[in-house]
Amino acid sequence: MSQSEPTVVVRVGGEGGEGTITLGDTFTRIAARAGLEAYSFRTYPSVIKGGQVMYQTRLGVHRVMSEGDQANVMVAMNKQAWMECHEDMCSLSALIHEASLDMSHHTGEVYPIPAEKIAEEMDWARGKNFVLLGAMVWFFRLTLETANEVVRERMSRHVESLEKNLEAMRRGHEYAQQHFPDPFPYTLPLPEETEERLILTGADALALGALAGGCQFYAGYPITPATPVMESLAKYLPAFKGTFIQVEDEIAAINMAIGAAYAGKRALTATSGPGLSLMVEALGMASMAEIPLVIINVQRAGPATGLPTKTSQGDLFLSLYGGHGDAPRFVLAPDSVKDCYYQMINAFSLAEYYQMPVIVLCDQAMTGRVETVPPPAELWQPPLDRLEPTAEELADDYRRYRDTETGISPMSAPGMPGGIYLAESLEHNEYGYPNQDPKTHEKMMRKRERKVETARQMMVDWPMSARRWGDKDAPFGIIGWGSTRGAVREAMAMLHDQGIPVEALYPHSLTPMPDLAFRDFLSSKKAILAAELNFSGQFGRMVEHRYYKQLDELNIHVYRLTKEQGLPFKIREIYQAVLSMVEQESALWAEKQGEMVDIFQAVRATIQKEGGSDDFTQSHRV
Repeated sequence: MSQSEPTVVVRVGGEGGEGTITLGDTFTRIAARAGLEAYSFRTYPSVIKGGQVMYQTRLGVHRVMSEGDQANVMVAMNKQAWMECHEDMCSLSALIHEASLDMSHHTGEVYPIPAEKIAEEMDWARGKNFVLLGAMVWFFRLTLETANEVVRERMSRHVESLEKNLEAMRRGHEYAQQHFPDPFPYTLPLPEETEERLILTGADALALGALAGGCQFYAGYPITPATPVMESLAKYLPAFKGTFIQVEDEIAAINMAIGAAYAGKRALTATSGPGLSLMVEALGMASMAEIPLVIINVQRAGPATGLPTKTSQGDLFLSLYGGHGDAPRFVLAPDSVKDCYYQMINAFSLAEYYQMPVIVLCDQAMTGRVETVPPPAELWQPPLDRLEPTAEELADDYRRYRDTETGISPMSAPGMPGGIYLAESLEHNEYGYPNQDPKTHEKMMRKRERKVETARQMMVDWPMSARRWGDKDAPFGIIGWGSTRGAVREAMAMLHDQGIPVEALYPHSLTPMPDLAFRDFLSSKKAILAAELNFSGQFGRMVEHRYYKQLDELNIHVYRLTKEQGLPFKIREIYQAVLSMVEQESALWAEKQGEMVDIFQAVRATIQKEGGSDDFTQSHRV
């Protein structure tokens, strides 16, 4: 997005259990219904009630690429919310707060709302958040009509509280309108006409993509932060004549999904890191028996229980390599809510066609995010199906695991005449019978691995197997994967405007890696920055290992930007890391003339000009 396009970052803070997430989420949906583009992030503690909760949403007239950095508007439900966030607010920020709090030390504009008092007068103390919501509707010049529509849709199940919450919202709106009639400094112009679009969470997009991919069976066990995927499928899958089962643990979930897939159904389960650890043995079983299976892994910060409600990209190695022995699988990494939909369709195509498990790597930030997206486009191809045995094969000599040039062998379904076979977790011969002969084992291992190489060749022509953007063939690059793309894109737009050429590559397939795209990308680079949300830089290590010859031949330096705090990247973190990378490279290229010297001069000028500025998110102020 262009840095000239105005956006507003709104942060809501409060205690868990007092409706902080509901306030932020509902406001985001009201703004989106009114025609604004939205992109949100939420973080909360791993307790049922209590602890500080933060919800940040970024609104724009045009598409928004990330949740933004500093807040333009802070909505504080308690004083601790302000204390934890005030250093991360813009210098001219506006503070909307519960009126009983002393906020005299805030240097910006202040808008006290007696939400607790208004809610108590209604004998509805739980409605404090809806009083503040009504005030926000007024400040941003949205309409109560739109707000009422959204609240009724979102809370239709809560009949006992719906009307009280609507009344609390009306009273908050009325109070703000009477006491703050002047224009709010951070309103955005509402478009007169808007293109059709959806407002979805990543969890919704994953579920809808699964349905579009033909999912017929889901077995799962609730685990934060993957449970919203399960809840979406519980709502939608039965309507598509699919089967939904909540089971006793993750081991049961994956084994039931394997059983359904063996029986001919497109099967799915979803979990997070600890659950995936429990599934590893069965994952190997699906790989060995060549049974299609899709697993969604919504990553959270580890190790062990770690930060169970916080985001991370720390499960990459587990997803790529987890297991005893070599058990090939595919690993996909969507990079936006919109992409979650399409990569789920790809996941089922790969699983069914190649008869292998597919892991779709998402994370807490993406599944919980609310984002405005366009309606799905027409699929570039229908989902791929399993290769079934011909009538001749079934009548003569059906070999389920026939060693083929592609590694793909025909898979029969139970009850198919002549198609009976043994799906065994032991090594087996072409018929499926256990066989521990060394040559047979090596032959079958090569067969299973060959499917990955076959897929690598096929996926060269797949749209969106890798995303590349920025200044074509720039000397500096950024590589990453998954949900960090938005912050990277915005940082790159700022760098481009300042004359610093940078190009980025984000693969959507991590197994198989898009080697042609990566090697072409690296061919023009002098240095690359690997940005990822884990402690050890797992993706950067993987790239260094896989492309070490090209990196060495071209003398490409790899810099790492890692973050393991349970929070997404800020735009300024990416921006400053690139400036630092280019500045360090300047010492190595000082003797060069022309373009490289110009780039280094631009970096130095930029650093001097920034002078410690902390307002990195382009914002709009009336």
